[in-house]
Amino acid sequence: MPRLSEVIAALDALWPPERAEGWDAVGTVCGDPDAEVHRVLFAVDPVQDIVDEALKLGADLIVTHHPLYLRGTTTVAAGHFKGRVVHTLIKHDIALHVAHTNADTADPGVSDALAGALDLRVVRPLVPDASDPSGRRGLGRVCELDPPMTLREFAARAAARLPATSQGIRVAGDLEATVRTLAVSGGSGDSLFDAVRASGADAFLTADLRHHPVSEATQHSPLGLVDAAHWATEWPWCEQAAAQLDEISDRHGWDLRVHVSKTVTDPWSAHHTSPSIDGAPN
Repeated sequence: MPRLSEVIAALDALWPPERAEGWDAVGTVCGDPDAEVHRVLFAVDPVQDIVDEALKLGADLIVTHHPLYLRGTTTVAAGHFKGRVVHTLIKHDIALHVAHTNADTADPGVSDALAGALDLRVVRPLVPDASDPSGRRGLGRVCELDPPMTLREFAARAAARLPATSQGIRVAGDLEATVRTLAVSGGSGDSLFDAVRASGADAFLTADLRHHPVSEATQHSPLGLVDAAHWATEWPWCEQAAAQLDEISDRHGWDLRVHVSKTVTDPWSAHHTSPSIDGAPN
């Protein structure tokens, strides 16, 4: 069995921590470098439900996309929900490792996994990484849809192929417009509208779209917008990342047991459709 330090070195080769944004908090949160690793669990969020799942599974390492402490802390007291996560991890010798924006821009990265889940052909990064001479790394992806379909049909595909959430899929734009070129970005993407328009995409699938940016985008151009739940757009990366670690384990003869959590950690728990959306409120 490999030591934690060996597994972390392999993960850092996939998603070098120095490629994370300066504001990000990636890398190993807790864990003994000399401890043996037998089972690994991949998940989007480092929340208690995931830690409890790892405990039942007998996992020695959790790899999440989202950081536990993004803005730092002055306490890990177990009376706080994040402190309880830390206490549970350390008490049961479970390590936690985070790959966030360094996984977003990787090749393959979060948006490649999203494109794969939607059966899209990746053409190039939406926002290329200037440090990558191959032009393959970067934020988001520009994709081709073959054959083309209407925005309505593509939104239905997204609803069917992405993990189910209470939010489902929201759409802005002409539902009968033809979509040939599509931009995708896992996670929050409404800061990327300029890059999306410059790419020539007919539509953009991302998450966390806010009222004002969407309102302005729909007035600016006929770009179709498809808004999925943040968790749903990033969960496909867990399967991609697990497959990458599986391949590394096979190559090194580690015999790791690699798992992907199917626990839905999207924070929204219910969705009620309005009785009518025609006309102004009464």
